[in-house]
Amino acid sequence: MHHDTHKDDELKQTFWRALADSPFVFLERKADPANAVVMTAKLDKDANSAIWFFTRRDHHLAQMGEAVCTFASKDHKIFARFEGTLNEETSRERLEKEWDRMTAAWFDGGKDDPNLLMLRMDLGQAEIWNSDLGLFDNVKMLLGGDVRQEAAENHTETTL
Repeated sequence: MHHDTHKDDELKQTFWRALADSPFVFLERKADPANAVVMTAKLDKDANSAIWFFTRRDHHLAQMGEAVCTFASKDHKIFARFEGTLNEETSRERLEKEWDRMTAAWFDGGKDDPNLLMLRMDLGQAEIWNSDLGLFDNVKMLLGGDVRQEAAENHTETTL
């Protein structure tokens, strides 16, 4: 299947801008789709292969694993469904970077609250629909800096 790389890149940039503008997603664990919740995605313009979430260790999302996000942009021009894997983010540097007043309001113990769990979602397959272009496309999101070998071999889609 041939992909227009330039078009894919444009679509991905539009998607990331839309997500940054309204960083709310419907997040569900594949093992537990009935318990989808609205979450605030924490983005890093230099890390467009992962997003982060703050949750609590006693929340069902703490079970981590395969997950799916559904997204609609504020202007309803971009819709996306993307998959990935939820893992615990252990980098203190990342925690400091993504921490804000909104997050702090949820955790009495601040950044050292024992119930605080920071999740990183390493992104995989995505479907993005752009209503301006009437475009519905499958794109492959790059998994961190290390493109997993099997992913590289099994997918010819572009990377996000």
